[in-house]
Amino acid sequence: MDGTFNENDISRIVEADKSHIWHHLSQHKPYETSDPRIIVEGKGMRVWDQAGREFLDAVSGGVWTVNVGYGRESIANAVRDQLVKLNYFAGSAGSIPGALFAEKLISKMPGMSRVYYTNSGSEANEKAFKMVRQLSHAKYGGKKYKILYRDRDYHGTTIGALSAGGQDERNAQYGPFAPGFVRVPHCMEYRAFEQDGAPVENYGEWAADQIEQVILREGPETVGALCLEPVTAGGGVITPPQGYWDRVQEICAKYEILLHIDEVVCGMGRTGSWFGYQQYGVKPDMVTMAKGVASGYAAIACLVTTEGVFDKFKDNPSDPLNYFRDISTFGGCTAGPAAALENLRIIEDENLIDNTTAMGARMMENLAELMDKHSIIGDVRGKGLFVGAELVSDRESRAPVDEKLAQAVTADCMAQGVIIGVTNRSVPGYNNTLCFSPALISTKDDIDQITQAVDGALGRVFG
Repeated sequence: MDGTFNENDISRIVEADKSHIWHHLSQHKPYETSDPRIIVEGKGMRVWDQAGREFLDAVSGGVWTVNVGYGRESIANAVRDQLVKLNYFAGSAGSIPGALFAEKLISKMPGMSRVYYTNSGSEANEKAFKMVRQLSHAKYGGKKYKILYRDRDYHGTTIGALSAGGQDERNAQYGPFAPGFVRVPHCMEYRAFEQDGAPVENYGEWAADQIEQVILREGPETVGALCLEPVTAGGGVITPPQGYWDRVQEICAKYEILLHIDEVVCGMGRTGSWFGYQQYGVKPDMVTMAKGVASGYAAIACLVTTEGVFDKFKDNPSDPLNYFRDISTFGGCTAGPAAALENLRIIEDENLIDNTTAMGARMMENLAELMDKHSIIGDVRGKGLFVGAELVSDRESRAPVDEKLAQAVTADCMAQGVIIGVTNRSVPGYNNTLCFSPALISTKDDIDQITQAVDGALGRVFG
């Protein structure tokens, strides 16, 4: 820390926070007798709190966002320069950084062609849902309106996005939800034994076939889109089993269902490719992204579509309703694409995609070694620097540990100066997966420090 704040300043900041800030994902009763943590500064992989304590951040800002690390002056400068020139104009007109980033982004997404700017991942997914509904009315007499989503997947916090939410604790007490959203089963092979009829072999194809069964039950003529995460994030860091995505694409093509891939977490290098779907040969119709697009240096999210989807909104210009009648106010901010351009340049110039693959492999190897040492680890899974370790009280039955014990592991790591995550208020009874998503700039020493902290925490929490 550079000492910018003195003790009196920090005391005032803490008091102002306690008096006026409503923190995300937080029970505030404890703050009546203790202080909230204030993150004061960040540099590279590390952050410092109000007491000057240093932490290695293994969750990229807490929610998988700061992909290129903290303290990037070149991104800050790009944003500053753009704001002085033009800070905002509504998305009904274009901007220089908006056009340039869209062009650069599309170059990383073969088969995709159009970028719609929004300000959050939830909103980007809402836009996709609205497009599906508009096409249903315009092309199918309003019949092809249903949107399928997967158990354990998560697509945002709005009521519309929660309507497509596969995490029951996230959804609890926020209904009733929008009609026309239908859940399909998860594809988590580690818990396949809990699904009736799941085979030991070819589970991936079987899991995809369960989607087809839902389509047939609902009526293919009523289903407009299937919305999936390439790797399920907050629902347990679930990587798709072999054969799954090939079969999913066959099913979508068979019934003329749009495939919407939610890359809010996986996008911009997190899995070791520009986008998670590219790891599995998927050819989507719609892709949404946020978080790592600008590494949190500015708010930006995007809905990207194929030209085929785009064309459907301009094929009858005599119809006054034949365009996407939507606006996102802050989709017109120029800071987002300006930051995103520089963020993308950094990923390219510093070869962070390859680094993510290499460091992700090291993390998986380290966690596999911990699995040999600690029987409490039942499964390790992930792709790139997006990794999970599921904790179980018994490997044979795969019974999940009590979530308070999983949280105790994260607390112990925090006490060691390492911030890791854990599935939180997601799936009832299954908030038991430790989550790791360090920045793409991670070094071997960073990865080793993270897993060493977990080793010590598991030893102390579970003996």
